[in-house]
Amino acid sequence: MPGTDALLARADAEPKLPRLGGMARPNGVVIASSRFWAFATTDGRLYEGATPNQPSLVRGIPLVRGLVRLGAAMSPLFRGRGVAGRRERLLLVCALLAPFAFFALPHWAEVVAGVVIATALLGWLMRGRTLRLHGAEHRAIAAVEERRLRATWEGTARPTRFALRCGTNFAVLVLPVAAIAELAWPLPFAPYTPVLLAGLTLAVTMELWLAIEGSGRRLARTLLLPGLGLQRVTTREPTLEETRIALHAAASVLRRELA
Repeated sequence: MPGTDALLARADAEPKLPRLGGMARPNGVVIASSRFWAFATTDGRLYEGATPNQPSLVRGIPLVRGLVRLGAAMSPLFRGRGVAGRRERLLLVCALLAPFAFFALPHWAEVVAGVVIATALLGWLMRGRTLRLHGAEHRAIAAVEERRLRATWEGTARPTRFALRCGTNFAVLVLPVAAIAELAWPLPFAPYTPVLLAGLTLAVTMELWLAIEGSGRRLARTLLLPGLGLQRVTTREPTLEETRIALHAAASVLRRELA
């Protein structure tokens, strides 16, 4: 995108910028605000879109608001041309529907099948350059928050590649919540029970996530130490070229936000 460095310099001077999130892909980086998203690829292409609006009616409803927010964060995968291919979307849908098929299996087989599906899905999502681009995504977002976008673009600043709002931290929170939900489930198991449990687990985890976000940076860092430690596995130190890919996506979002 022409003028990226000038746009980043302009953003550095802004007193207030939107909170950004992101997603690393094997061939690029997605950066998103509450209104816009952009996907910058390793071969120089840029895809842009709008983040789905969250209905004001559900923003104050506990549990529901978390699921809506989570759905909005994942929307580029399913709605964004170029972000995910047809086969990958099919794989993600199959992974979501798998609990229906597992219901008829013995418990031990259900556990094994779940582990196999989760491992295969994780391997698929982490393929290619994803780990380094994951680090680049975090670095670009940290550069926005620290107003060091231009310096990061030029390579004279290297903000952290670890992030408090990373999906890795969310995944670490999901595991104990899922275990407690399954143990405490009061109703007889039925074919739809795994889906209800999954929805409840994600909704409760999102509420915890929002509470931790509002607890202050020092406390949040303490509570999320396991996830931050795991990011040493799920991220790699990005090159300047990979960092610029993430900054390219961030610049696209900021250009529209500042218009």
